[in-house]
Amino acid sequence: MKRPLLTSLLCIILASASGQEKRPHNIPGFDYKKLHFGFTVGLNVMDFGFERDTTSAPFLYADVPVIHPGFQVSIVSDLRLNDHFNLRFLPGISFGWRDIAFYEEEGSQWINAYPDKPEKPNSPVRVGPAFLDFPLHVKYRSIRDNNYRPYLVGGLNFRYDMAAKKAFDGDSRDYIRLNAADLYLELGFGVDTYLRYFKFAPEIKVAMGLNNMIADEARPPYPEFRNSISFLRSYIIMLNFHFE
Repeated sequence: MKRPLLTSLLCIILASASGQEKRPHNIPGFDYKKLHFGFTVGLNVMDFGFERDTTSAPFLYADVPVIHPGFQVSIVSDLRLNDHFNLRFLPGISFGWRDIAFYEEEGSQWINAYPDKPEKPNSPVRVGPAFLDFPLHVKYRSIRDNNYRPYLVGGLNFRYDMAAKKAFDGDSRDYIRLNAADLYLELGFGVDTYLRYFKFAPEIKVAMGLNNMIADEARPPYPEFRNSISFLRSYIIMLNFHFE
């Protein structure tokens, strides 16, 4: 019994040792560059978090009924601080939209607010689709293992909605108005993959807006749309691909 057991342990040790075998490093001097550049393409989904004011009368229940996919592109500027920390600035543009639907209670059910009534506003209200992004992140990198280096990233992102309106449009069917600017807290992780001529990094990141995005102004004669929402927070999940 001892010999098969020892043989099995020896096989496991040898397999582990072979798995840790050092491979030739691609672009070995890349991490020692003080400053380098690149670009990013990615996908996103955007959502809203609502704090609803149920004391308003009449009360309309606001929600995002469908999550739509979007995408973003950006430029990467990376400043090496030391062996493990980098400062990154990634200005770019994001495309995505959200539909805010409003529901009114009828008996024991919630139905779409004011459907197909020409004398009243229609639901849902579309928000988006183009945003300017100005993220500033700190990147913490682990020790490089062959041609892979996992990392964590976090920071702030000032995002500006280019489609936001400063006032209600008389011809528009939008009965709430959102503020154009928001500040996001962003956290994520990824893996730097060192290829022969460049570095490729898939990254997952989540963003949470810090400001109340809904404007104070209500559109007459339908203030219930605005008054039913006390706080509107933005959320974004991103899958990015960095080429550096």
